[in-house]
Amino acid sequence: MLRPEPLPRAVRLLLLARVVNQLGAFSLPFLTALISSDYGADLTTAGLVAAAFGLATIPSRLAGGGLADRIGRRATIVLGLVGCAVAQLAIAASSSLAWAVAAAVLLGLAFELYEPPSQAIIGESVPERQRVRTFSLFSAALAAGGTGAGLLAALLGRWDLRWLFVADAVTCLGCALLVHLALPGDRPAAPGGGAEHASAVVRPLRDRALLSLLATGTAYALINQQTVLALPLALARQGRPAADAGLLFTAAAATTILAQPLIRLRRTARLAAPVALALGHLLLAAGLAGYALAHSLPALLASAAVWSLGDLLIMGRVYALVTSLAPRGGTGRYLAVFGTGWGVAATLAPLLATRVLAAAGPAVLWTVMALLCLLLAALHLRVTPRHGVRTDEPVAGAAPTGSPVPERS
Repeated sequence: MLRPEPLPRAVRLLLLARVVNQLGAFSLPFLTALISSDYGADLTTAGLVAAAFGLATIPSRLAGGGLADRIGRRATIVLGLVGCAVAQLAIAASSSLAWAVAAAVLLGLAFELYEPPSQAIIGESVPERQRVRTFSLFSAALAAGGTGAGLLAALLGRWDLRWLFVADAVTCLGCALLVHLALPGDRPAAPGGGAEHASAVVRPLRDRALLSLLATGTAYALINQQTVLALPLALARQGRPAADAGLLFTAAAATTILAQPLIRLRRTARLAAPVALALGHLLLAAGLAGYALAHSLPALLASAAVWSLGDLLIMGRVYALVTSLAPRGGTGRYLAVFGTGWGVAATLAPLLATRVLAAAGPAVLWTVMALLCLLLAALHLRVTPRHGVRTDEPVAGAAPTGSPVPERS
């Protein structure tokens, strides 16, 4: 096993901030329930509101990447967290369906501003050999915060669903304060050097390798969203308590945390990116096939552990690869373009899950997702680059790569 190297302070801070923020990130799954219970909307309307939120996250992710490379990473992270808090408080205080929908769209527009700058700091603050491990730790931080979030949601949700959004807003503000006070400021493009010139150089939509990863990453994100959004409904249609989904989510999160040493194994670290991603999708396929065939809770828990191992292999590797593809000074925009796949998935997943479950049932849904994983495994072996081709020349006017540059007083 490879000996872990110490992480930079900025990365450790972001991991801590991620856990704090994720502790409150339990309100979103209850958005449709709030709209249905408090405003009498039918499930179709509630689903459309959730889809509108997902659609709004696409420009949010792109804006996060652009702002990260222009006004700085720290400022963009704080802006996104404060925007999320404002939108969540607006949802909690909304007095009509129209106000709730407007606040949900505002939440989507702020929701992804955080991701590209935080991922860019991680990708640029550690050497290439550490990127897979560091991005995997970022996923583990999400899982760690998520386990506590479920318990808080169970407590507050019994009181009033609106308090879930208030608590989520409080954790966002706490995370924003932590980032503002503890993360060093970073210097955006120098005046006259120019954001305009940098924009002319960084063209992520013309990078065929990135577009290939965007296509496969969007399909992966759609599968990932099914394991979250469709699972409670699928369990209910199988005659099991929908609350069992919480146990499966906990099993997956625990696996993600406990299996982190696998990333440091020499054999795992030496795998080429296409092979690692293909293996991850094979594990996803096995876990989803288990969901289709399992009839007992222990079998479902084992399936959740298997697909989460696949998720562990994929998440760290793919973000490290995207980071290495980006030209210096353009990491935020590359990660933003790649991340739009999650917005597409968040828009399509609720519509796809409900229709397939209604028409064909859970076994067909999980089988189709498992077959899609097998297709993605084959595609990665054929089209995914083995290594990034990041240039050594920085984008004109951009701060050099590495730890954030402290602001001068």
